[in-house]
Amino acid sequence: MKQILQSLKTGNTEVAELPVPALKRGQLLIATSQTLVSAGTERMLVEFGKAGWIEKARQQPDKVRMVLDKIRTDGLIPTLETVFNKLDQPLPLGYCNVGRVAQVGPSVLGFATGERVISNGKHAEVVSVPVNLCAKVPESVTDEEAAFTVLGAIALQGIRLVQPTLGETIVVTGLGLIGLVTVQLLRAHGCRVLGLDFDKDKLAMARQFGAEVVDLASGQNPVAAAERYSRGRGVDAVIVTASTKSSEPMHQAALMCRKRGRIVLVGVTGLELSRADFFEKELTFQVSCSYGPGRYDANYEEKGNDYPIGFVRWTEQRNFEAVLDMMADGRLDVKPLISHRFDITEAERVYALVGGAAPSLGILLRYPGLAIDTASRTVAVPTMQPPAASPAVGKLGVSVIGSGNYATAVLMPAFKKAGVRLRSVASSAGVSGLHAARKFGFEETTTDTNRLFADADTQAVVITTRHDSHAGYVLQALKAGKHVFVEKPLCLTLAELTEIEAACALREAQGANVPIVMIGFNRRFAPQVQRIKQLLAGLSGSKAFVMTVNAGAIPVEHWTQDPTIGGGRVIGEACHFIDLLRFLAGTPIIGWERTDMDSVTRDTVTLQLRFADGSIGTVHYFANGSKTFPKERLEIFAGGRVLQLDNFRKLTGFGCPGFNKMNLWRQDKGQKACAQAFVDAIASGKPSPIPLDEVIEVSRVTLEIAGGGR
Repeated sequence: MKQILQSLKTGNTEVAELPVPALKRGQLLIATSQTLVSAGTERMLVEFGKAGWIEKARQQPDKVRMVLDKIRTDGLIPTLETVFNKLDQPLPLGYCNVGRVAQVGPSVLGFATGERVISNGKHAEVVSVPVNLCAKVPESVTDEEAAFTVLGAIALQGIRLVQPTLGETIVVTGLGLIGLVTVQLLRAHGCRVLGLDFDKDKLAMARQFGAEVVDLASGQNPVAAAERYSRGRGVDAVIVTASTKSSEPMHQAALMCRKRGRIVLVGVTGLELSRADFFEKELTFQVSCSYGPGRYDANYEEKGNDYPIGFVRWTEQRNFEAVLDMMADGRLDVKPLISHRFDITEAERVYALVGGAAPSLGILLRYPGLAIDTASRTVAVPTMQPPAASPAVGKLGVSVIGSGNYATAVLMPAFKKAGVRLRSVASSAGVSGLHAARKFGFEETTTDTNRLFADADTQAVVITTRHDSHAGYVLQALKAGKHVFVEKPLCLTLAELTEIEAACALREAQGANVPIVMIGFNRRFAPQVQRIKQLLAGLSGSKAFVMTVNAGAIPVEHWTQDPTIGGGRVIGEACHFIDLLRFLAGTPIIGWERTDMDSVTRDTVTLQLRFADGSIGTVHYFANGSKTFPKERLEIFAGGRVLQLDNFRKLTGFGCPGFNKMNLWRQDKGQKACAQAFVDAIASGKPSPIPLDEVIEVSRVTLEIAGGGR
């Protein structure tokens, strides 16, 4: 299928061929007929992409501070690689979509195949959208009109925050698409409306919709005009829908308002506010959040949990419905807002228009209609290499499920360096999968994960998806006889762990080759950890380990904190350090204790481990520290000696004959060596680099510590 993508690095826009997205639980698969270009938002993204590095930094000072902190802790080169990897990822454009339901996902109620719906789907021939971000289109509303629904909901939410009453006087600053819709909806509320803009055509349209207008380009004084229009009392409210870096619209809004007037920002402006402007009149100021209540709430949008109507009357979905109702009865007329129509294939012309000086308003994209079948879920990716460098016979075929940040920044480069044949990469939406396939040389990208397990050219599968899917994919790989490398954790429950053990035992009992099952416990492969292992090998007696992890805070609503999806941070990340101490101790864990700091997330903890040889280990996993402090420090006390490893860059020995230090130019946590060891073991027919019994042991201990015996 075709989809519009934009590069944040260069600002270039392309119409790419992607696989049809996967249909998830709680979502609708929609075959698109029309989408609307949101000129303000999309122009801003294109301009950001085309800006130079210095200008990008100026636009995001908070991100610059994060980068500087990371340089101090992790070094310059790893930080730059992280930044470039982030900017290199393509951005799918658009959020105003209309089409017909092609497929209905599990647990979806109230929608049927073939129905016309609007959604916040992208500029793509097919989109998969959570049900609470969709609404049915009334018969009397055309597809072209319906494409304005999401944009209309943004305008409506700004109005709801203003809480207008019949007869109030309200100023709308900025008469772009959202501003002109705002004018109409305010008039439908029975308000007197004054519109401000520099564009004569937009001012004429606002006048057509029943507003009085002020031509800023001609030098008219908006404050004086508002004073006259409000009969000298000051306006009741101002809705700012302009897009500008200047703070002048906010200053003017304050001057226009009556005492205790209201100001709502729907657009984007500078926010250098004057205290005197607001203090003397006791003005209220609020920033409107997109389409309404539920926006950016994963429980509402992704999980489909609606807010009770008795407590939240107007959610984003119900705002969509209200806008469609206004279109259906003629109180909202968006037809005059349409200035251009293009086919999806003409995206280059569209964004030249959006970023240029030629006048435009509502730009619609048309789609020819796409028949969805199994074949459309996989796209071959042309190789950028010469024919002689094409996949060689005998190379290990590796396919990857998941193409998120860690996969593209760390694992895929590691497996590419290991010299494998990169066969296929699977992702749910297709965009990140296509980017990964192009960047690293995969032969194809797909949204059909089952294809990877059935593919004869794939001998090993790498799993980098969300944690709740790991166990199912591991079991599927074992059933298909594929070697499997799973980014931690192996699974989320003890029941899943038992099932994986049983699957391995069954293959062995049947006389079949047991594929390698390996977790990405990369730290044991780090060069400095390997050196520590050598230094400890000649020592007798017990050892004491102290692992301090400055993990940093993650919000409670993040998926990693969800016990059913991410499992929490002990399962999701602290398992790394349990495995590291198990590796260095070289003997089984026979007991553990956990001490928590009182917090909702339970991710500031101390774990105490006891080993079979009498050694002890402590993992301090803390989420309440500063990001300016290095993330990981390991200290080992044994045989009158001390070894200290700082953030996988500096290893120092105290009282160690023949060893003082081992420092690296850049941080190395062993990811490349880990992938190489996995590949080499398969190629040579040797056992897994991490014995299966250790994988099971560490997984079981981690699950027990986290309370994973659900």
